[in-house]
Amino acid sequence: MTKPVFSILVLCTGNSARSILGEAIFNHLAPGRVQAYSAGSKPKGVPHPGALRLLARRGIDTSTFRSKSWLEFSAPDAPHIDLVITVCANAAGEACPVFPGTPLRAHWGLSDPADEVGEAAEDAAFEDTWRWLSMRAEALLALPFETMDKAELQAKLSEIGQMEGAA
Repeated sequence: MTKPVFSILVLCTGNSARSILGEAIFNHLAPGRVQAYSAGSKPKGVPHPGALRLLARRGIDTSTFRSKSWLEFSAPDAPHIDLVITVCANAAGEACPVFPGTPLRAHWGLSDPADEVGEAAEDAAFEDTWRWLSMRAEALLALPFETMDKAELQAKLSEIGQMEGAA
C-alpha cells in the first residue's frame, strides 16, 4: 500500500510571489514526499513577473503556476491538505476558510519581494525570499514529520517560522 503524500498549502494575500515560490520549492525539493499548492485570499490573477523570472533561472517550468483563490482548497472536491503555511502577515491575520481535515498551521512571514521597484531590485529581493523559504522548507523536510505527533510538529513549525528573514 502506498503511503499518502504530505500536502502543503502555501498562502499569501495575492498568490503571486512568496506563496508561488513556496509551492515551487517544496515540489522541487521533495517530489513524491510532499505535494505543495499555493493560493491567496485576494489573488492577483497572475504570478508576479519577478517570481516567474526566478523560477525560470532555476530551471523550473513556469507554465503550471497560476494565481488562485484559497476557496479552491475548501471545496468538497479539493485535495486533502495536511499543513497550511502563511508567508505574509496579511494572510496570517485573515480569517481563513475551513479546510477539510483540520490541517496544521504555520506562519513563516517574509517581506514581500514585489514591493521592490526596478527589475534588479526585484530580482535581488526574490532571490532573498527564495533563500529564506528554501531554508525553512529544508528544515521541515529534514524532520521525520510523517511519524511525528501533531503537537511536536506544530512546535517545530513555529521554530522554523522564526528563522532568518522572518518579518
